[in-house]
Amino acid sequence: MADQQTNKPHRAGSSDTSKKKKLHANGFNAKAFAVANPGKLERQARRSHDKNEKRFHAPMVDRTPEEPPPVLVAVVGPKGTGKTTLIKSLVRRFTKHTLTEINGPVTVVSGKRRRLTFFECGTDLNSMIDIAKCADLILLMIDGNFGFEMETMEFLNILSPHGFPRILGVTTHLDLFKSVSTMRASKKALKHRFWTEVYKGAKLFYLSGVMNGRYPDREILNLARFISVMKFRPLKWRNEHPYLIADRVVDITHPTLIEENPKVDRTVTLYGYMRGSPMQANNAKVHVPGVGDLVVKEIERLPDPCPTPYAIKLEEAKSQGENAPKKRHRRLDEKMKTIYAPMSDVGGVMIDKDAVYIDVGTSSFSTGQEKGLGETLVTSLQNSSKILGNGDVGIQLFSSSKALRDVNDDGDEDENVEELDENLDELDDLDADELEELDESHPDFGNSGRKSLRQGKKASDSLDEKEQDEEYAFASSDDELEPSDDGSNALRWMDNYKPNNFKKRWDIGKLLYMDNISPLDVIKRWSGEEDQESEEENIEEEDDFFKPKEVLQSVESHSYLEYSNLSQWDDASVVATISDVFYREIRAVENAENAENEDEEEVFGEFEDLEADENNGSSENEAEEEGLKAVKSVEEQREENAKRKEQLRLQIEEDEDREFGAEDPEGEEGDTWYDAQKAKITKQLNINNAEYAQLDVATRDRIEGFRAGSYVRLVFSGIPCEFVENFDPKFPVLVGGLLVNEDRFGFSQVRIKRHRWHKRILKTNDPLVISLGWRRFQTCPIYTTSDSRTRNRMLKYTPEHMHCAATFYGPLVSPNTGFCAVQSVSDRDMTGGFRIAATGTVVEVDQEVEIVKKLKLVGHPYKIFKNTAFIKDMFNSAMEVARFEGASIKTVSGIRGQIKRALAKPEGNFRATFEDKILMSDIIILRGWFPVQARRFYNPVTSLLLSNKATWKGMRLTGEVRAERGLSVPQQRDSAYGKIERATRRFNPLQVPKTLQAQLPFSSQIHRMKPQRKQTYMQKRAVVVDGKEKQLRDLMVKVATLRNEKDAKRNAKKEESRAKVAAKQAKIDEKRAEKRKEDRKEYFARNNKKSKTA
Repeated sequence: MADQQTNKPHRAGSSDTSKKKKLHANGFNAKAFAVANPGKLERQARRSHDKNEKRFHAPMVDRTPEEPPPVLVAVVGPKGTGKTTLIKSLVRRFTKHTLTEINGPVTVVSGKRRRLTFFECGTDLNSMIDIAKCADLILLMIDGNFGFEMETMEFLNILSPHGFPRILGVTTHLDLFKSVSTMRASKKALKHRFWTEVYKGAKLFYLSGVMNGRYPDREILNLARFISVMKFRPLKWRNEHPYLIADRVVDITHPTLIEENPKVDRTVTLYGYMRGSPMQANNAKVHVPGVGDLVVKEIERLPDPCPTPYAIKLEEAKSQGENAPKKRHRRLDEKMKTIYAPMSDVGGVMIDKDAVYIDVGTSSFSTGQEKGLGETLVTSLQNSSKILGNGDVGIQLFSSSKALRDVNDDGDEDENVEELDENLDELDDLDADELEELDESHPDFGNSGRKSLRQGKKASDSLDEKEQDEEYAFASSDDELEPSDDGSNALRWMDNYKPNNFKKRWDIGKLLYMDNISPLDVIKRWSGEEDQESEEENIEEEDDFFKPKEVLQSVESHSYLEYSNLSQWDDASVVATISDVFYREIRAVENAENAENEDEEEVFGEFEDLEADENNGSSENEAEEEGLKAVKSVEEQREENAKRKEQLRLQIEEDEDREFGAEDPEGEEGDTWYDAQKAKITKQLNINNAEYAQLDVATRDRIEGFRAGSYVRLVFSGIPCEFVENFDPKFPVLVGGLLVNEDRFGFSQVRIKRHRWHKRILKTNDPLVISLGWRRFQTCPIYTTSDSRTRNRMLKYTPEHMHCAATFYGPLVSPNTGFCAVQSVSDRDMTGGFRIAATGTVVEVDQEVEIVKKLKLVGHPYKIFKNTAFIKDMFNSAMEVARFEGASIKTVSGIRGQIKRALAKPEGNFRATFEDKILMSDIIILRGWFPVQARRFYNPVTSLLLSNKATWKGMRLTGEVRAERGLSVPQQRDSAYGKIERATRRFNPLQVPKTLQAQLPFSSQIHRMKPQRKQTYMQKRAVVVDGKEKQLRDLMVKVATLRNEKDAKRNAKKEESRAKVAAKQAKIDEKRAEKRKEDRKEYFARNNKKSKTA
């Protein structure tokens, strides 16, 4: 054979780790782990820091109590935008109650721990200003077909200085658009304009047309859910002051006093929920906008007329003690969905100091006294015990079959469907808080449970959609489906309820051809045997907002128990018989040998060592006794463990607070100065609450005051009778508490800016209505500016597009408080322009203020010396001169001087010295400063005392008074502007001394011609033109005139042709420029792509 093949032997790879060790000796290679895109990293870091800075705000004490007051939701917008319809739809959504008329606040329960108070705000400035100071949430109504109106912009500018609350935009009238593309473009334009006024990303809801007097249920549901989960942060002014919105006003003046004098001052009680800081119990000073400053004669806490389910549960637990049954409601029952609107006569419950009044309703109709055939038929239908279609006749499927009345179904398919419907209805009724509890209580439920529920929901929705038109087809009226007005919150048709009285009416034609329903189920549903719960209307198809993370895992996750059979388990001997099949709890640390594990067993004392039971040889009786002890001691041991854990947590927090920033002055991430301040405020608040918690309610109210969330009754005396006689519930009655120094009056110095949309500039001492704090008052401001921070110089008018200072007399408030100003709050003065005149901020408050006005005195010299001159026409007497001795004066040319002494004669003249010699033509000016005193004028706006609240007029402008009386403007002699005639100034020729002229060179010497004394020969002879020469000259003039006219016409025609050519050339140049621009774009785009691919 040939030589055998020899292959190259395999060489195993050697892992040379020395190179890696060298590379990593001083750390990883920086180039290998460098940032791939430094610009992107820088932008991400900047964005994260910007987001972190945006969350910073001035730390404030969160005074929100455990049971907060209702969230005040104000519906604001121009007339005809659907404010009333929106409130009716929301109330219907939350309470199943239909309001016919809305007057005053309407309070409803929206969740287990949240209530909402709706208030419809009018378009008058008084209501808009008052609502802007107290509303927690603004629903800003916008006509989508028309766009933003003036009232919307005015309200946004009122909100800005008073503390901007949360705002939701609601667009209506979208059904008026005929084109979808037009509606889409209008939506986009409205959204971006709304973002410009509020903030980028502000939520804007869209509501389409009205159906049956309400907006579509799906759109209202989305809006209601968004409102229910909104969070609010405290605003500075409201967090420092107590206030309330009166939801009920009662005149308790003795009738005999009114009979003796109808104009006597009244004693009035106001009811409402306290908000803000606590109000002191004795002689609290308040201000009611539209009425004036008042003192609370008496304040008293009343039972909550619209409590939350959480508060009701706490009261039941307190009354029943440890024996209270622990019920966990996943949704609100019908009886919990209460409504309280005493001014709208809804709810039927009035709570007063001494009694609770329940309106049971009155009827002007008596049974048996029917008038006519129509009333007889209606009463007979009302007295019917069964609804049409639910008789006992049964159903006959086929002509040869018997009528079926009852079918026994042993299967569980129908029960599954029913149970699925119930779970879905419960899920739809959950609010945000309950969804969170559901997530926490069922953390292990995954996507399978949600998927099964969604599939079941789609199946049930498909049935409901087909049946919704026939579901309540035979109910007698809508009123039978709504809560009654007698305060019991029960349904009227439930009074005579029987199991088969009210059922769904199913369409047999649809049920027979459904594949997902068995024939027995079809018969059962048609005959009305299936149990149906009367819950709220199922209007949810597929939720777009707030889908719950986790739901019940399956339909069969719970079963119903017979509670009557549970009483036997109260006996301890019965419990002991089955204790062997359950794991029992062993008490921690019973022997000394286990003392070293004491801490672990305290924490994990609820678990048991399973192997211990196997090795334990105790008898059965001993095990039963230990089981009883374990059962009895579970609650006690849990309480002890909870106390130990709480003490340990408090001790750790105190140690952390004590050592904050000791080792690391800058702190770790999150441990900033801002976080430290918030922690400090929270800790102090917890200490205060812990101290107050030891007191009873009455003692705490006397010491701390009436906290937010309390429903109180305020008694006022000395109220003008017009307030009661002209009371209109559509206008808000705001009661704002005053701090210690806010009842004092003085001068406020503010920084103010005229609004750019206001037509006129503002003039000094013109009356202006200012909204500052709780008050609305009229005053006369003086506009000033600071001259080098040495003096406040008065301005006659406000400057354009910039801030200035202003001083006015009024109540004193703390600096940095915002305000807005209007020229008039009366609707009669509306001219279609923007009504907000100015906005600003308080800078300083004082009892006195110095303002000066520039004053110029003018004089003329009549005798001049080297550096001295005598001045006249500036003063009238020697006393006036003496007042200004030593004052600085100045000439127009800039020569400075000083007043010395008055001259004996003539009266008013004086001697002055200057830094240089002045001329007789110089004008001497004295710049002085004249003190101006601000007017002490304060006129509160008392609009609530008028029958027409939008017609209040205070001090009028002088021009308005003259126009009303037909007076002309008086002309003063000093104010007249005369024609200025300046005399021509003649300067003397330059006089050069002869000695100086003789020394000049010949080229620079002054050569002067002697004046002509005799006439020349040609001057002596006059030119006389004869007749023929005169005709020639006349002809030449005419020819020249014709030539000039012809030239003018030719030039005009040339100019016209040039203009046409220029216009044509301009179009050509424009097209050429556009073409050049496109070519440049294509060129750079092409080259840019090439550079990227290269």
